Amino acid sequence: MNYEATVTDERVDYVPGEGLPGDTAKGHDGGELEGQKPGMSRGLLIGVFAVLALGAAIIAYFVFATGEPEAAADDNSQAPVVTVVNAGQTTVQGIIEVPGTIAARREMPVGVEGEGGRVVSVPVDAGEWVSAGQTLAVIDRTVQTQQAQAQAAQIEVAKADANLAQANLDRALQLVERGFVSKADVDRLTATRDSAQARVRVAEAQLAELRARNARLRIFAPAAGYVLERNVEPGQSVGPGAPALFRIARSGEMEMLAQVSESQLAGLSQGVNASVIPAGSEKSFNGQVWQLSPVVDTTTRQGTARIALPFAPELRPGGFATAQIMSGTMTATVLPESAVLADEEGPYVYIVTGENKIERRAIKTGAVTPDGVAITDGLAGGEAVVLRSGGFRNPGETVRPRREGEPIGGGDSGDDASSE
Repeated sequence: MNYEATVTDERVDYVPGEGLPGDTAKGHDGGELEGQKPGMSRGLLIGVFAVLALGAAIIAYFVFATGEPEAAADDNSQAPVVTVVNAGQTTVQGIIEVPGTIAARREMPVGVEGEGGRVVSVPVDAGEWVSAGQTLAVIDRTVQTQQAQAQAAQIEVAKADANLAQANLDRALQLVERGFVSKADVDRLTATRDSAQARVRVAEAQLAELRARNARLRIFAPAAGYVLERNVEPGQSVGPGAPALFRIARSGEMEMLAQVSESQLAGLSQGVNASVIPAGSEKSFNGQVWQLSPVVDTTTRQGTARIALPFAPELRPGGFATAQIMSGTMTATVLPESAVLADEEGPYVYIVTGENKIERRAIKTGAVTPDGVAITDGLAGGEAVVLRSGGFRNPGETVRPRREGEPIGGGDSGDDASSE
């Protein structure tokens, strides 16, 4: 018996894509394989290959493209805009600002001239004007008045004795010719008459002295002026050596005793104008330097500039004041006050360099003028100084400078525009 040798593969020979549309794949048992369509599997593979090819092309472009990517231009477009002003040189009036105290230019202390006594009347008070010779106070002089009256009586006695001596002498002269009176008697009577007349003059001088002493019990103003102090009251006992009872500013003239350094003192001269502002007041008073101290204090290294001032109720002797003394012209840089900054290291400004970088520059300030602050040291002139927003800037920061009055470019913005 012949048998046919056959080999049967249980797997189904399946090639995707082969077969007609609508064919159904069959399994080894002759059943249909559900969900497997040859057309859909082929399209999926083609899509995957297309995505991979596109990605490879993009990578190849960036890897093999000639040249390197161009960096963005560094045009500081995002740097803040700051307003700057040129630090030019100009001629300004030099001003020295110094402290000092107000005082009477010619102060007159008035006290007791005589032996003193009990005060019975004080007709003036502090803050009043008095004229020369006006009575300031009266001291009791009852005893002195009686002494003056007694001395006046002594004058009358002396005059009577002198009249009698003169009469005796006249009679003797008439009898000399007749020989009844000798020459010696006439000489004696003449001496008696002269002595009596001398006693009259002595008594009169003593009375004048008493009256002068009595007059000194009335205290007078030595000159017209403004009463600064009254240190006596009725009933008070006063005498020689006592403190001044009154202090008077002659003619009401005032002055300021300005304390200036020896270097500032060397630059001043008599007759220069000054402006004085008392403490607690905004009112300014014009004056002139009328005297400069001939010596400098060895401890403080300061001298005194005496500034003459007219009378004003706001000028109270002993009060504190500030003076601005004109010290001639000088060449300096004048900047607006907003450009000048200060910290614990001193005053400074921010300047913009040629590379548009912020740089800190230490300075020395001078007088404050109507145009701004005078800079005496630290700037050579021509620097671009940050005008207003210095408090928001830092050294080394990159900025875009613009001149005062120039418009900011369209779309530009920065801290300077907001802060100013």
